[in-house]
Amino acid sequence: MAIKKIAIVGAGPAGLVTLKYLLTSHHFLGNEPVEVKLFEAEDGVGGTFYARMYEDGELVSSKQLTCFSDFRARDDEPDFLAAVRYREYLTEYATKFQLWPHIQLNTRVMHITRKVPAKDGARHVVTYLPSETGKEEQYECDAIAICCGLHVTPNIPEIPGTENVPTVIHSSQFKSRAQFGEDKTVMVMGGGETASDVAYLAVTGNTKQTLMCHRYGFHFAPKRNLNPAIFPIFGGKPKQGLTIPLDNARASLFDTAYVHPLLRNSYAMWVFYNRYVRFILWLTTGTPGGYDQLVGEPNPELDHVSKMFFTKANKASAYISKPYRGVLDTGIIERLRQCIIQQPVPDTGDRHIDLAPWPERITDDGRVIFRKTQRPEYERLKNEVIKPDMIVFCTGYRQEFPFFNKQNASGGKPYALANEADVRGIWHHDDPSVGFIGYLRPNLGAIPPLAEMQAQLWVLHTLAPEKLPKPIDPRDELHFRLWHDKESRIHYGVDHETYVYQLSLDMDSAMGFWEAIGRGLTGYENAWRIPLVWAFGANLNAKMRLRGPWKWSGAEKIVKGEMWEALTRRRWFFTVSDVFWLSALPMAIFGPISFACWVYATIFWIVFGREPGYGGYDSYGNKIMSGSKMHGQVINGMHAGNTNGTNGMGTNGVNGMNGKKAEKMM
Repeated sequence: MAIKKIAIVGAGPAGLVTLKYLLTSHHFLGNEPVEVKLFEAEDGVGGTFYARMYEDGELVSSKQLTCFSDFRARDDEPDFLAAVRYREYLTEYATKFQLWPHIQLNTRVMHITRKVPAKDGARHVVTYLPSETGKEEQYECDAIAICCGLHVTPNIPEIPGTENVPTVIHSSQFKSRAQFGEDKTVMVMGGGETASDVAYLAVTGNTKQTLMCHRYGFHFAPKRNLNPAIFPIFGGKPKQGLTIPLDNARASLFDTAYVHPLLRNSYAMWVFYNRYVRFILWLTTGTPGGYDQLVGEPNPELDHVSKMFFTKANKASAYISKPYRGVLDTGIIERLRQCIIQQPVPDTGDRHIDLAPWPERITDDGRVIFRKTQRPEYERLKNEVIKPDMIVFCTGYRQEFPFFNKQNASGGKPYALANEADVRGIWHHDDPSVGFIGYLRPNLGAIPPLAEMQAQLWVLHTLAPEKLPKPIDPRDELHFRLWHDKESRIHYGVDHETYVYQLSLDMDSAMGFWEAIGRGLTGYENAWRIPLVWAFGANLNAKMRLRGPWKWSGAEKIVKGEMWEALTRRRWFFTVSDVFWLSALPMAIFGPISFACWVYATIFWIVFGREPGYGGYDSYGNKIMSGSKMHGQVINGMHAGNTNGTNGMGTNGVNGMNGKKAEKMM
């Protein structure tokens, strides 16, 4: 059934990039142009960057990573854009690609129902309410992209007695320091990036006291590679110049490219990176539980990089650690380390943030009773009388889709929701006509570039499925996901680099070794940079447009220019993610292991005539073997057979090339 009309809900980054790919699809995929309407409840585009910004807000992901592949930030702009500037960028993006005629602002989607039976191809009916007319209207379409985002409905945990605090707001209502007032006690609830930002604004304002309450701990991470002083005891200073943003720092080769499924699906790589992160943070700051973080580290059961979201909004870290410097027993090894290598500690003057446990309740006279814990922050505050004048809940948002609540009166089946999207986290295998774009959250990365890759795959699958190089294999669904505990509130975390690479493989957009080498030998200006960026550079989206269905002529310029410039900012040693620690060392470890896995898998296939059981583990730690119910599953009418197209012997079908190319490599 031909797709002719498509609706999009939401004009945040995910909605805009999906709209752009739909409108330009016929130039890349050869399909007939499609009609697209985007509905946005606000009076401007940008989503959370339009409706929920606050003073001095700054992106925690770099411009190199966050900006869309074919519309880059200016060279003279800082690595980390102000939130206001990013909102302008999104507006400029809509203008650049002529998206405005297809966007209906001030228009709320009321209901989405199924059209039963489908008529003229239309399968969905979108009921929407333009504020200008106040009258509901309908739009019949063949497919829908849900792009409302993760940050819409505030999540406010119940704490008995909050009515006894003069002012209680959610972070979505917070705009500036002026809301704190003068000489007030502000209690910030949460341990994420917004909580850190709000606590920093409070402590650097005219407040009397700032508290930051957490339940399970948090992990501060730097936004860019650290730049410690070597032998500060002899006057050593940090090196001059900016280091590379942390989200640009991972090398692809043997980390995502050419990683055998036996290794990829195991826990081994997570173990390595967990030990790496803890060691480097201890080496440079003395606090393995987080960047310059003497207290507040995650609970032991959550203190692993495979389970956590890093808090890169770290301006509050020095203020949180201030009361504990020189108080906690550091020991001779720590004092020796500080003499040899130390990341400079910002001067906070006489200001600090009181880290606190989660409140158990608030008494009638407004006094906070904290939960009893074994943490040093509880011991420090347990005898203090704290009466907050203001509480700011920085506790995230709930996923809600109110427009799906009304079931089609003609008997249409209920819609699957974002948490039920089982094909790359984008659509449900029974209904690929409904895509959820922008609903996965990276542990270290950004949602907008993930949304761009999701839009590429969903649009390709929706409008030109015959151009998919191979069936989408369900056995490749789990390796990019974080290992959330079953009790966790959030189950949509992914590893940014691994997820981007998997989607690129699905679309045959990831270069293989020989193609990268061949491009480097063409003799064109700076072509030699391409294989180096391919191997040592991060999986930025532009790199994935050098080939494949969304191949774009401007991608090579970005790879040889912007990505190369970022790569050359890496230093050789004693930085958080430099050439040795996060390129040479992982390659030296994982390259031989992947080769050994390939040898084992080849022998196994020769002897037993089948693939070894490398299904790996799901996000709850349950083992999934080849031959399980997912093996050979049919997705959307396409049989998901062998992962590699090489009878299980190769690594390239899922790590750089399709099956035929893999056979040539062997």
